[in-house]
Amino acid sequence: MQAAGEPPAIEPSARAAKPRVEWVDYAKGICIFFVVMLHANGITQERMREIGWLEEVVEFARPFRMPDFFLIAGLFLASALRRPWRRYLDTKVVHFFYFYLLWMTLRFLVVDLDNLVRADGATAHGVVLVYLRRWIDPIGTLWFIHMLPIFFVVTRLLRSVPPWGMWLGAAALHSAQIATEWTVIDNFASRYVFFYSGYVLAPHIFRIAAWAHARAGAALGYLLGWGVLNGLLVAAGWALLPGVSLALGYAGALAVIFVAVMLSKLSWTGPLRYLGENSLVVYLGDFWVSRIANRALALAIGDVGSLALATTVASAIGTVLLWRVVMRTPGRFMYVRPRWLRLDDGPPPREQDGRRPLLAA
Repeated sequence: MQAAGEPPAIEPSARAAKPRVEWVDYAKGICIFFVVMLHANGITQERMREIGWLEEVVEFARPFRMPDFFLIAGLFLASALRRPWRRYLDTKVVHFFYFYLLWMTLRFLVVDLDNLVRADGATAHGVVLVYLRRWIDPIGTLWFIHMLPIFFVVTRLLRSVPPWGMWLGAAALHSAQIATEWTVIDNFASRYVFFYSGYVLAPHIFRIAAWAHARAGAALGYLLGWGVLNGLLVAAGWALLPGVSLALGYAGALAVIFVAVMLSKLSWTGPLRYLGENSLVVYLGDFWVSRIANRALALAIGDVGSLALATTVASAIGTVLLWRVVMRTPGRFMYVRPRWLRLDDGPPPREQDGRRPLLAA
């Protein structure tokens, strides 16, 4: 996947390809795998009406799964902030909202509309209001793509605020554990601190990754200690307490980076890197592929935990296959933003290494 939400393009570019930071793709691969696991486990347990052994893995990953995803998303933001506003809005706002609105509308028409029509007292006016609310308040698995543009705009608008002041405010919002009926408000409060940390601490994060690359033994020692501590706090029910959740979010994000650095040295782990490169593709298609895969695999697998794990793997692979197939059909607009929806007339950015894109601008 492109760095920090940078939208790639199909069109060739005159810019020289830059080497990718491979551990970043591995880190995103780890995170998206845990995200798919969360969804697959929920689908499986809902259908089977039973909790399986994979639930323990899902809970272990909860403190760091999304914090690391948002921290990685902020890593390369500094260079993007220097762009003109028109260019910035095109690549950081319009780009993501296009895919959010497209896939949200698809889900609404195929799944949610039928449920709303069947509901007692449903009216056409009420259905339209539900749909319009989802433009500003997402539900389901697409909330991550909806939140990124908001984070990008807020960071740009407030970049003159001293970093320490921004971090303290974001940390206070996280620790307040705000719970409303609005997904945007709740997730902004709980997640922005990690996104902002990725942006403002990027140089230090890259230095830490380089340290882990050179000192694998020390990094392994950290991973062992972190794994025990994270597991104990999760088991005790303390992982989500104010202050504790913030510390575990950073500690877990660091652990994911260390694992990513180590895996990047091993040639046979390439599929995980590829998954990270395609993480937004996986995120978009997971809702559909995981449900189909779960029903098919349930015919052969009876254990709840094993079925959830098999669904996770099948969905991760299936979403990428779906993308590759659709890109060869007229339906490629599901992954390629039309040129007429671009605000900027300049050449759209390519991926860092010049390869073909995941989600085109």
